[in-house]
Amino acid sequence: MSHIIIIGSGLGGLVAGNLLAKKGHKVTIFESHSTPGGYTAGFTRKGCYFESGTLSFEASASVFKAMSDIGVLDKIRFVKFKTRLVSEDFDSIPQSYADFKQMLYNAFGSETERLDKYFAEVDKMYRAASFSYGKPIPFLLDGLPFALSLLSYMAGGIKYSKISKQYADITVGEFTAGFFDKRSKLYNLLANMGYPDMSASFLGGAMVMVFDDYWTVYDGMQSWADVLAQNFQKLGGELRLNSYVDKILTKDGAAVGASCRNNQYNADYIITACDYRKTFLQLLDDKSLVPAQQQEKIETAAVSEGFFTVYLGLKLCNDDLQKYMKIPHVSLFSSRPIMDTVNRNNEDFFENSSIYLFSPSLMNPELAPQQRSSLMIQTTCPNNWMQNWGGGDKDRYRQLKVKVKDTLIKKAEVIIPGLRNFIEFEDAATPLTYERYTHNTNGASSAWSWNPHKKFYDKIMSLNVDTPIKNLYIGSCWAIQMGGVPGALIAAYMCSKKIK
Repeated sequence: MSHIIIIGSGLGGLVAGNLLAKKGHKVTIFESHSTPGGYTAGFTRKGCYFESGTLSFEASASVFKAMSDIGVLDKIRFVKFKTRLVSEDFDSIPQSYADFKQMLYNAFGSETERLDKYFAEVDKMYRAASFSYGKPIPFLLDGLPFALSLLSYMAGGIKYSKISKQYADITVGEFTAGFFDKRSKLYNLLANMGYPDMSASFLGGAMVMVFDDYWTVYDGMQSWADVLAQNFQKLGGELRLNSYVDKILTKDGAAVGASCRNNQYNADYIITACDYRKTFLQLLDDKSLVPAQQQEKIETAAVSEGFFTVYLGLKLCNDDLQKYMKIPHVSLFSSRPIMDTVNRNNEDFFENSSIYLFSPSLMNPELAPQQRSSLMIQTTCPNNWMQNWGGGDKDRYRQLKVKVKDTLIKKAEVIIPGLRNFIEFEDAATPLTYERYTHNTNGASSAWSWNPHKKFYDKIMSLNVDTPIKNLYIGSCWAIQMGGVPGALIAAYMCSKKIK
């Protein structure tokens, strides 16, 4: 039996903790926040539940396999997640990739020839990415099942690999520009698909995710984290909340423990399920253990964009809110020209951005008081926007925060006319808010940048749980370039396998 310390109780930390505790190890999870979950968490304000970060996930076969392995699958109510797509030219709830395509052909009949050429390529990506749909990621398996699954993935992955190599080094915007005029609505729409400036090789996977394999948790993401945390404790694991680890302790080039509140805790292994950059640049007690070139790479690497989120409690019953929204999740696309996602000095950035509306209470009426409803309005934003939200000036920070909040509320009135009149209470979170609660650099929403020109790892799909420090592993989404729920699961399983 080994003594293991896990830093962070996001999905990666909780899954790794459960797997290792189930194997009989002594495991302690240190969590800086008052509740477990990281980005798979939520909070309640005046009776209304809101998501803190993640709204949905893909790779359901892997998620369900992991929850079954841990023994909690029947305790979490997973439900399919559909999106209503709205712009000046369409308003639809596509049930499939084919429906999405037809929606665009109906809305932009004059662009049929260009759409044909565009989808001739995207169809290949979609078919190639579909090889993994419905199958757990091989790394979640052992023995013969692992070997057979890996062979199946390799066979299906040959076609995906060819497509991936073809488009891996260009962004979605660069790919889209090959088919549509940059001043056109279709360019503005399709160049905005997925994460800003993500690799075009992810387009097929994004289509599979959104139209075939998009899920959420009926009772909110916090309920998922709570189930995992409770099961971890039943297995004998120790969960320390409100416990920020300030140092990872090393000896002779190996991790040997952690420091929290001036107390030292010894361990045979450390799994860092928190921000990669802060792990090595702030928490590690001996920076010389990381080669200078690697340190510089960590310092300068780009992370994924953060979110700005508006949280609203509405004096509007769910039935009335549903008349406006139709379903819990709505994507409202901007008709204005695409914005440069790295332009940090454009104060009017949010005037042109697309937004996403999500109502937890439309998903589950129990997540808001009777005759009331909840609404989140969200958008991505450039890292370090406006000198990182005011350059440390608190008054300027508040001014920017209020301005963006009011802008997003006004934009959402396209979907909910007179929204401002229904608001009972309101709040907002900036990337700095997310950084304060998750410690993710710049409030990064999904680990490293998805831009292929800003890769941290040489191979965009590689898994990287090992570190230069012996017995120190990466057990979170930061172990893979694109992060996300699948990345966190894979990292957790790989850490569990390395610790016998």
